[in-house]
Order: sequence, then C-alpha cells, then structure tokens
Amino acid sequence: MKYSVIVPVFNRPDEVDELLESLCHQSIKDFEVIIVEDGSVTTCEDICKKYEEQLDLKYFMKKNSGPGMSRNYGAERAQGDYLLILDSDVVVPEGYLQAIETELQRKPADAFGGPDRAHESFTDTQKAISYSMTSFFTTGGIRGGKKKLDKFYPRSFNMGIRRDVYRQLGGFSKMRFGEDIDFSIRIFKAGCHCRLFPEAWVWHKRRTDMRKFFRQVFNSGIARINLYKKYPESLKLVHLLPMVFTVGICLLFLTACFGRIMMVYGNPDDFYGWYTLVVSALSPIILYSLLIMVDSAFQNKSIHIGFISIGAAFVQLTGYGLGFIQAWWRRCVRGKDEFQAFEKTFYK
Repeated sequence: MKYSVIVPVFNRPDEVDELLESLCHQSIKDFEVIIVEDGSVTTCEDICKKYEEQLDLKYFMKKNSGPGMSRNYGAERAQGDYLLILDSDVVVPEGYLQAIETELQRKPADAFGGPDRAHESFTDTQKAISYSMTSFFTTGGIRGGKKKLDKFYPRSFNMGIRRDVYRQLGGFSKMRFGEDIDFSIRIFKAGCHCRLFPEAWVWHKRRTDMRKFFRQVFNSGIARINLYKKYPESLKLVHLLPMVFTVGICLLFLTACFGRIMMVYGNPDDFYGWYTLVVSALSPIILYSLLIMVDSAFQNKSIHIGFISIGAAFVQLTGYGLGFIQAWWRRCVRGKDEFQAFEKTFYK
C-alpha cells in the first residue's frame, strides 16, 4: 500500500464526515484511512461506518493523550509506505493524492507538506482568519505556500513522511502545542530531505471565531519559546516579529492616549503639538490596517472580508506575541519547566 492517511479526532464528527467524503473522490485509490478518536465524548464512529464500503477505513478509540500521541497510535497501525497526517478540520480537493504522487515521482522526499486555502463555503470570518495566517503582511508568507523567509517546516494539518523515517524518529513528542514543528525540526536534524509540495494543498477551516483563534495563536506563541528551550537554534528573526509588533502597538496606543489626555488637560498653547503626537502614533496603525484591508479584499474579492481581516491580523499577531512574551517570562526569566509554567493551559 502506498499511502496511509492518519487523522486524530476530538469531538468533531461533522468535520470527519466532510473529510472522508472528500477522500472518496481521489483519483488515486491506493490508500487507507486511519481515524484515531482521542477520548472524544461525541464520537465519529457512526460517521466512519458510513464510509466503510467506500474507503479502506480503520477506526480506533483511545484515551485522550493529545494529537501527537494519537498520530503515533495511528502510525503504529499503518501499512502505507508514506504516512499522510491531516487534521480533522481539513477537506482535500480531488487531485490531492495525485499532486503528492506527481511530486514524489519528480523528486523523492523523506518528508513533505502542503499549503492550505479557504473554501468558498467558509464563513467570512474563517476566510479572514485564513488570510491572516497565510499573508505576507502577517506571517511573512511562511505558512502560505510561497517563497519562504525560513526553510519549510511541514505542519500537522497537511504533512507527509515515509513510514520508516517516522518510526526511526519516534514520531511526535508529547508536546501539546508545537509538536508538529518539534517533529519537523527533528526531521531536519536527522538529515532527511524535506520540501514543500505546493500543489498538494487542502482546504483548512481553522477557527470559527476570533476568541478561539486568539487562544490558538496564543498557544503557538507559547510553543515557540518551548521549542527554543529544546532547540535554541530554531528561533529565527521572523519568530520575533509578532512580539515586536505587539510591543510596538502597545507603545503607540499608550502614546496616543497620553497625547489625547494632554490635548484636553494640558497647556492650550501646546494643543497642536499634542495633536501631532496623537496623529503620529496612530498613523502606523491606521496605515497597516488599510494595507491589510485592501490586500485581503483584493484576494478574497470582498470588502467585508477585508474589514474582518484587520481584526484577524491584529488577533493573530498580538495573540502570538502575548503568548511568546508570557512564555519567555515564565521559562527564560523565571526558569520554570514546561509543566510548571503551563500546567493549566497544557495539561488539563
């Protein structure tokens, strides 16, 4: 068997239904699907039974241990030469497996990954969040499947790896967040050949509202410091930008607030000086917001999505930045280990 598709699931039967439906339409049929239920209360067992005759499908239920351990559980039971790791909230286009096959025939790879896109059926908020996670003006394009500021690290929503390499490296670690980057770092350290398959993309739903999105990127910021503690060389300039952005936005906002107060309560003769200070402080924020709105509106062909993308961009950057700062303080300054620093967040 050529491919084993491994999907960890936690209380998301509707998402699994959409993913399995999309897998039924692949032009390449030499694959199995392994669904690993990670201690869900609302299971997808009945959903999986719908597709037993259409797919080579295996369903497993286990105690909750996190996505990384669930992927390892599925990998131990996989038969394919290549393991394809997908999140339950993705949908694959009809040519997904063919795109992987074409790339592997063109040039072999030990590990690989593909980008993600927003489907037309996604909500405007989901499209705005997808934009913020893939745009050059938010993440530098390192997650958008285009030219990278950093070398490509496959992410667990759309990752492939040879089964023998997976087992040689021991699979995913017990990290609750950032475990896919941790695995990618170990892939590179082992001297394996890893690259981007730009045409092997998936539709990725991501989060459905800004509160959930903030929690996701906040945890990503925390994970970056945890990865730095394990692999100091992994921290690059691009990873510091959200923290710099967050601090900069806070300073500009405080400066504008101070200037506004002084306009009201300060010396009237200095009014225009304080007014200039307020405008100068707010101008970078306004200009950046306009840049995001115009670029997103153009890409999504929707002014409404452009406006929502402003909020999504600020949530993405400040959420990551705040998580990064908190983790830096607890782990680098106070010297706590991962469990002590984030027991409530990571080990519920």
